Amino acid sequence: MTKKVQIGKTDLYANPIGFGANAVGGHNLYPNLDEEVGKDLVRTALDKGITLLDTAFIYGPKRSEELIGEVLQERGNRSDVIIATKGAHKFVGDDTVLDNSPSFLKQCVEDSLQRLQTDYIDLFYIHFPDEDTPKDEAVGALKELKDQGKIRSIGVSNFSLEQLKEANKDGYVDVYQGEYNLFQRDAEKELLPYAAENGISFVPYFPLAAGLLAGKYDKNTKFNDLRADMPLFQGEKFQESLAKVEKLREIVDKKPQDMANVVLAWYLTRDAIDLVIPGAKKPAQIESNLQTLNVELSSQEIKAIDEIFS
Repeated sequence: MTKKVQIGKTDLYANPIGFGANAVGGHNLYPNLDEEVGKDLVRTALDKGITLLDTAFIYGPKRSEELIGEVLQERGNRSDVIIATKGAHKFVGDDTVLDNSPSFLKQCVEDSLQRLQTDYIDLFYIHFPDEDTPKDEAVGALKELKDQGKIRSIGVSNFSLEQLKEANKDGYVDVYQGEYNLFQRDAEKELLPYAAENGISFVPYFPLAAGLLAGKYDKNTKFNDLRADMPLFQGEKFQESLAKVEKLREIVDKKPQDMANVVLAWYLTRDAIDLVIPGAKKPAQIESNLQTLNVELSSQEIKAIDEIFS
């Protein structure tokens, strides 16, 4: 039986290893996805004891939520699954705009409920901030839906510290999701401390820096997906990053688990980080992600990893 952790101050308790489901039906993010494989990923995650599935309207768009909904229907038992999803993107003609208005967010939740074929969402995030809506008003709309039982907890994603503070003016924000990994540690300056002080659970995305922190790449690796445009994978920056990964390997080589597991375990030692949501494209990767729960890091190792990537 996997130890479950409380997510911030919510009444949600989850396996610390969740599943980031952007490769389930995320046709706009990854070329050539097989939807049956995507559904198998969800089945495998739930069968192996993962409890939290992290998806979003924009993965697909819509398709990730729909496929997860189909698997939930097959299983029948919804109560042991924590569904996190996100909304804010709106299609206007050929453009995609961001909308945090109360009326639009309420519609997002209704639409997600239908696609997921469920009558409540455990964690609903405002996926990105818009420029116009006061953030406490946006969160206030989600609080109404929480009071109605349509969502169980409130999240915001990609907000600046100022936006997060405005959103949390009434103390309603439960979870913050933002970019954080050993290469991208800006959140340590203000966001992570604010989250810790306010009982907000911080969920890092890109925890493995699109695979770089899994130790899978070398200087000859070529990329033809979203990585091709990321600064981390360009020229000298890529070479510097690989050198740090090699230093990390000295610590990892003493462990029975893989580099990705050691990195994810390190995040779980941070204040305010209760769970991580690594993605997967093959069922075997889900089993591999779960090995993180078996990693033991000494205080010296925690400090050494910190220093390599300081």
